[in-house]
Amino acid sequence: GPRSLPEAAINKLPAAVTLSFSPYARDLERWIALARARGHEVMLDLPMEPASFPAEDPGPQGLLTHLTVEDNLDRLDWVLSRGSAYVGLAGAMGSRFTASRSDMEPILKDIKQRGLIYLDRRTTENSVVPEVAREIGLPAAVNNRSVDERQASRVAIDARLAQIERIALTDGFAVAMAQPYPVTIDRLADWATELTARGFVMAPISALAARQTQP
Repeated sequence: GPRSLPEAAINKLPAAVTLSFSPYARDLERWIALARARGHEVMLDLPMEPASFPAEDPGPQGLLTHLTVEDNLDRLDWVLSRGSAYVGLAGAMGSRFTASRSDMEPILKDIKQRGLIYLDRRTTENSVVPEVAREIGLPAAVNNRSVDERQASRVAIDARLAQIERIALTDGFAVAMAQPYPVTIDRLADWATELTARGFVMAPISALAARQTQP
């Protein structure tokens, strides 16, 4: 059943893979505890308004550009209250919200005050996250490639993983995001076993946060 997907990700992927959970997930605390018991760092997804809104909807607690800063901070509060022992937040959707400095900056400041990190999904090239993170000293990471965004096929995923390796060779590191599709989990698990032989190391997101956003 649907239960098996998070379980597969938690059990099949190496501990260095950080797992981010939807704040809307049922049994969220149990999944977080299970992931942490297996050595994974954990994040929570932060649902935000996409450019396609309302056709695509970030859900009842999604951060929206037409709400007040206070309302959006309340929604951030709700997301954070859903779990514990997470290292930070990973953007979900958000192509409109993350491009709006007046909306995004108070959220990032709040995340920094709480001692958390932020992972930008980079659903838009106009994301203000890297710039604001640098200015306020928030440890942030930016998604270099989504592994299975458009096609969750073995060929497409392997091509993306090869791109990620090339970015890591050039920049010294790379950040990638993936969905918990069965094919993605299988490919990532296989890829992880070959990485060491090729001189790469997998690292939890906290080890990379701020590397891309340092001045």
